[in-house]
Amino acid sequence: MISVGTSSKMASNRTNAATSAASGADSEETAEQILRKKTTISPEDVLTLSKITDGYLCAPDANIYNIDFIRFKIRDLDTGIVLFEIAKPSVILDDNQTEGKVEETDLNSGRFVRYQFTPKFLKLKLVGATVEFTVGNKPVNKFRMIERHYFRNKLLKTFDFEFGFCIPHSKNTCEHIYKFPKLDPESIKEMIQNPFETKSDSFYFVEDQLIMHNKAEYAYNGGV
Repeated sequence: MISVGTSSKMASNRTNAATSAASGADSEETAEQILRKKTTISPEDVLTLSKITDGYLCAPDANIYNIDFIRFKIRDLDTGIVLFEIAKPSVILDDNQTEGKVEETDLNSGRFVRYQFTPKFLKLKLVGATVEFTVGNKPVNKFRMIERHYFRNKLLKTFDFEFGFCIPHSKNTCEHIYKFPKLDPESIKEMIQNPFETKSDSFYFVEDQLIMHNKAEYAYNGGV
């Protein structure tokens, strides 16, 4: 009887755990759906999300400031090696050799991109990301980006950067420093073996209102 009672309790616990997990999943889905219905989305709103979003939280026309990213470069701060660089066709790139590449991207919309790096990228500590962008005929105040990286919906790191104020009709360049989390060997192995399951949401705000939402996927099996 003790054995049966224990089994029943364990089964009950498993049922409760499964119910709780399902409820949590439903709650997360509901949270994203609720955000999509809001007229404005704030930085605090996106920080409540615990997994990659299924879709975009704003339409392309929410970018009423005509902010246009025209060039992006990342480099290893310890060595100065350029790891990746991409620009719109009208921008001339420096004559640098890069280790990463874009497998798939839409530079016109700028909403989604796929990156492919070698496994050693996962062991980097500090990376500098330089972005060049233009602004339309409106001043841009409190320009901010929140970028959240996940592997299989497990949050790896949140980056929060301020661009500050941008005057109308300006071209702007800034470099943000990414301090990567230290990953254990097993996590590195899984991320290498599962390309493009590492993903990120990049949320851009002006005066605490979401105006752009970009997505990216990453593979670390280049050269393997």
